[in-house]
Amino acid sequence: SRFVLAVGSAVFDAMFNGGMATTSTEIELPDVEPAAFLALLKFIKKIKNKKLGPETVMTTTVHRQKYAVPAPKKNLRADNAFMLLTQARLFDEPQLASLCLENIDKNTADAITAEGFTDIDLDTLVAVLERDTLGIREVRLFSAVVRWSEAECQRQQLQVTPENKRKVLGKALALIRFPLMTIEEFAAGPAQSGILVDREVVSLFLHFTVNPKPRVDFIDRPRCCLRGKECSINRFQQVESRWGYSGTSDRIRFSVNKRIFVVGFGLYGSIHGPTDYQVNIQIIHTDSNTVLGQNDTGFSCDGSASTFRVMFKEPVEVLPNVNYTACATLKGPDSHYGTKGLRKVTHESPTTGAKTCFTFCYAAGNNNGTSVEDGQIPEVIFYT
Repeated sequence: SRFVLAVGSAVFDAMFNGGMATTSTEIELPDVEPAAFLALLKFIKKIKNKKLGPETVMTTTVHRQKYAVPAPKKNLRADNAFMLLTQARLFDEPQLASLCLENIDKNTADAITAEGFTDIDLDTLVAVLERDTLGIREVRLFSAVVRWSEAECQRQQLQVTPENKRKVLGKALALIRFPLMTIEEFAAGPAQSGILVDREVVSLFLHFTVNPKPRVDFIDRPRCCLRGKECSINRFQQVESRWGYSGTSDRIRFSVNKRIFVVGFGLYGSIHGPTDYQVNIQIIHTDSNTVLGQNDTGFSCDGSASTFRVMFKEPVEVLPNVNYTACATLKGPDSHYGTKGLRKVTHESPTTGAKTCFTFCYAAGNNNGTSVEDGQIPEVIFYT
């Protein structure tokens, strides 16, 4: 390894062969994590094996990069993004790290199946799992994280058991968004993995099946394969009471002037104080009557005239100038409702000034009384 290090890094070359040279068989590197250093060794070997294209290698200075290892940028691909991300974090290269993370967002499935994924350190894994912008089903992400935990058990010379997998995952486990899975996905995989404790499995099954939903220790915010900030529009100018529910869906048709991803609705809650509602939300392609996204869930409200967020499990793509129907079927007591509704509502980005224009239309048929003028489904929550 001395040879590999000396060839790959100007600093190690000086340590072994130059004025800084040492004859000791053991060299202490006090401020380097063992996992990160192992990744560095693998990285240098790959550069020397021409797997990363040395013609694009950018040598960094000893002053900025303690061990002066070249960091390739042009050759960033899904299959080496995780390996390069580890290096970028190790050598404090925020620009390269952010390029790697963007690549991982766009090609999540390919990136997590690449060999470099199981070599990353825990902090890098956590940095990735915290992202709202990964483009992958949560159950596939869970499978990849289990593969990582098996590799980490071997690195730590622990037996590969469910208990040890949980142990090495540490804080990363809480970043898996189990509520985004379908009940079938959860039952077939995570519920039987032994990585979750019985209490967690039971609370997640209850979360999937009952209302009001028990609080779970896992995030239920959708991961959007989208950039930018969450936006929302409200189509009503005033709130009144009361609106009743008897099993009929509140529906409103809408179209938008540009492609967006809808992640949820804001709905009105009870006029009788804190209450739990059961709700099914849907977005339907109006002309073909195809359900594009839906979620059977619940929400708790505090009795105020505010709107309460109800989210889809994954973003629903809405194409420009196409008719969609927003649907919400509530079970619960009488609620507030909106009046003085607007047919056209425009959202303007505070940063770019980009405009997203919504047009609302009456949804004929069973709509529980909701119309352009008044009713439920006041808010659409979306990304552009």
